[in-house]
Amino acid sequence: MALANTGSEAETVEQSSHPEIEQHSTKVLMLGALGVVYGDIGTSPIYAFREALRASAGGNVAERGDILGVLSLIIWSLTIIVTIKYIMFVLRADNRGEGGVLSLMALARGSFPTRSAVILGIGIVGASLFFGDAVITPAISVLSAVEGMNVVTPAFQPYVVPLTLVILAILFSVQRFGTGGVALIFGPITAVWFLAIGLSGINQIIDDPEILLAISPHYIVAFLINSPDVAFVTIGAIFLAVTGAEALYADLGHFGRKPIVLAWLAIVFPCLLLNYVGQGAFVLANGGVVGHPFFEMNEGWTLLPMVVLATAATVIASQAVISGAFSLTRQAVQLNMLPRLEILHTSERQSGQIYMPRVNLLLALVVMLLVVGFGESSRLASAYGISVTGNMLVTTVLLYVIMTRIWKWQLWLAASLTALFLFIDVGFFASNIVKVFEGGWASLAVAFTVVLAMWTWVRGSRYLFDKTRRNEIPLDFLAGNLLKKKPQLVSGTAVFLTSDPLSAPTALMHSLKHYKVLHEQNVILSVVTAPQPIVPDSERVKMETLNDLFMRVTLTFGYMEQPNIPRALAICRKQGWKFDIMTTSFFLSRRSLKASPNSGMPVWQDKLFIGLARTAADATEYFQIPTGRVVEIGTQVAI
Repeated sequence: MALANTGSEAETVEQSSHPEIEQHSTKVLMLGALGVVYGDIGTSPIYAFREALRASAGGNVAERGDILGVLSLIIWSLTIIVTIKYIMFVLRADNRGEGGVLSLMALARGSFPTRSAVILGIGIVGASLFFGDAVITPAISVLSAVEGMNVVTPAFQPYVVPLTLVILAILFSVQRFGTGGVALIFGPITAVWFLAIGLSGINQIIDDPEILLAISPHYIVAFLINSPDVAFVTIGAIFLAVTGAEALYADLGHFGRKPIVLAWLAIVFPCLLLNYVGQGAFVLANGGVVGHPFFEMNEGWTLLPMVVLATAATVIASQAVISGAFSLTRQAVQLNMLPRLEILHTSERQSGQIYMPRVNLLLALVVMLLVVGFGESSRLASAYGISVTGNMLVTTVLLYVIMTRIWKWQLWLAASLTALFLFIDVGFFASNIVKVFEGGWASLAVAFTVVLAMWTWVRGSRYLFDKTRRNEIPLDFLAGNLLKKKPQLVSGTAVFLTSDPLSAPTALMHSLKHYKVLHEQNVILSVVTAPQPIVPDSERVKMETLNDLFMRVTLTFGYMEQPNIPRALAICRKQGWKFDIMTTSFFLSRRSLKASPNSGMPVWQDKLFIGLARTAADATEYFQIPTGRVVEIGTQVAI
């Protein structure tokens, strides 16, 4: 089965022949990118500097060297990881305009066929770690914003968790209506957010310009040398400042490289730096008392509006991660890494706007359990970094494959740059992995569950395919025999869906066995997924005539597309087949699976695979076939 992309014609803006239209479109896309791409990293100042300073100080009072060292680490982390690694290099590794860890995996697999299984395994780990991030982000973001009310009045403390749960419940419940309308205000609100946090920081910097010395990296060296044991733990908290960097690449297909780069360099990066430096100046001016500097440095009438704005910004950041989880799940389904899941389209214009009820429900349950279980954003911070750093490690490894296999870089250059990125990524990962027992187990548990599900589905699907193929008759042999000795023929066309176009479909064999008739025209149809996001109509259909009775048709979809068989078959008219949906019957095999000790997998994995198969969405709905034209034939298979 083939998977495709939530695609978008991101690069068409950059190729426009009308400069005024291009400039206008780029500005609109930049505004949209602020809300979707930068929502996560844009809300990090609420908790990142505070947590890093607490880790370095070992309490609530930090010394001057700690403050400047932590601030310098944040500045250079944003510069090297986001500006250099992602903006300069990773964003160039697009798969026909699309980004994300599974797009990168598909690109790498196509260039490295001898190691495709290894690349697939790396991709599964990367996708699983993203889901670990997807459940932590809404929990910590919304919880940390609501905690800002404690700065307004400590009496609000008992209501923080309940209000957080209410906000999250509303957020997940509105997903079924789609994000199209809400997305129109995401960009402007996030733009106001960045300007607000930038101005908030400037006010503090003006009072203490000496804080700008933190730009010098020698404070990092001094901080690491003076207290290496504390610095190691602090680095794990520092990473909170760059969480969300993966979104730059994941949302590449929705906005294109140019708007994402311009939004970062012109708005996001400067405002983040100003706010972090402003927080440092505020803590220095208050004798090193850590507290909650993000909210506390907004005095008087600005405090309450900042809390409200922070809550809105965190909801937007959470929405972006939820939408990303939907898109990533659809890619995984299309690439046959997960069973078919129900996908509802919430927009008539944009195929990328989708809603997946089961995924939404699971995310909501896990996120709310995390909020109730941890109770404070500080505790959740320990659970945050592991999945994100692991995801970035996967991106670096796959990027090396792209550099050497596709970009054809010299080995020494690719290895040198990769070594730099790996040194930083491994450092962050090592400093976060020690927090497993402090909360890191939560994101790892989510990632492990997804890895187990994906591995079981890929492995079980292969065993099932091999087993059924051994028992099937070659299609060419059957077609030849039926042409020589024709059974009773009935008018119309029969389309038999199969994953193995070389063998006679089970539905065809059972139809002959029980009905003892054959249609005048029989099409053996298989659907495959291309290692690219979108497949043009000119490459959609491949037809092969076997004889007067049988024809083999292969439909190819990109991994970001939603397969629509009737619409794709209409293309066949240009190639000579007068397809008419009203005279066509679609025959599908519905397999009832039973565990077998001889499957090659442990019994527990057999049962897990069967359980996953039972959750699969109906093929008729998934392939968008009219229900009135479908005949399902059941078979029982032991695996």
